[in-house]
Amino acid sequence: MNKDEFFKKIKRGLIVSCQALPEEPLYSSFIMGRMALAAQEGGASAIRANTPGDIKEIKSLTDLPVIGLYKAVYDNSMVYITPTMTEIDALIDAGSDAIAMDATDRVRPDGQSITEFFCEVREKYPNMIFMADCATEEDALRAETLGFDMAGTTLRGYTAETKGISTPDINLIKKLSEKLNIPLIAEGGIWEREQLTDVFINGAYAAVVGTAITRPRDITRRFVESISERLHE
Repeated sequence: MNKDEFFKKIKRGLIVSCQALPEEPLYSSFIMGRMALAAQEGGASAIRANTPGDIKEIKSLTDLPVIGLYKAVYDNSMVYITPTMTEIDALIDAGSDAIAMDATDRVRPDGQSITEFFCEVREKYPNMIFMADCATEEDALRAETLGFDMAGTTLRGYTAETKGISTPDINLIKKLSEKLNIPLIAEGGIWEREQLTDVFINGAYAAVVGTAITRPRDITRRFVESISERLHE
């Protein structure tokens, strides 16, 4: 899938994140594949998925574009979303239509900055579509300068610098939509349909929803907590 086709498919669309970590009940490529199929039948425009195994399974069951990432924890770095070339290579082999990676200014496991790392990635894979997972305005503007194809607000609230910030951060989305020349993907904290509408009204090219759709443990917990909150008012 070329870039024009990819961006035409996701424009003004809902990208559903189908992910489960090893400690979660739904951790299984089989289950994530069915989650993605259900999302496709519900009208999703694309899937965001973690690990080569899940990506291969999802692509075997759906015809939606897949934004692949590979979460890997290294002791010497806080960067875990596609942190090294090893993960990039694996995502390419799995058939990802686009690849997402941490685009913050935090040092990566090999000691490189995002500037150094992405220059090597782009040289090796000049035609791949890359998504910058950002936490700040500076991250997104730098990502555009480096040659990323799109920027997402994925890491807003997940870095030391942005911890405690409520998401979705509509002000940031609006500001970036006005400054960036690459598509802005709203991601993080979207639980309600009204929030989804708001991010589009404020300039998002597409939006990612994950937990609110594909993590029943967290969805259940949210409902249970609301019972307790109302009973103690």
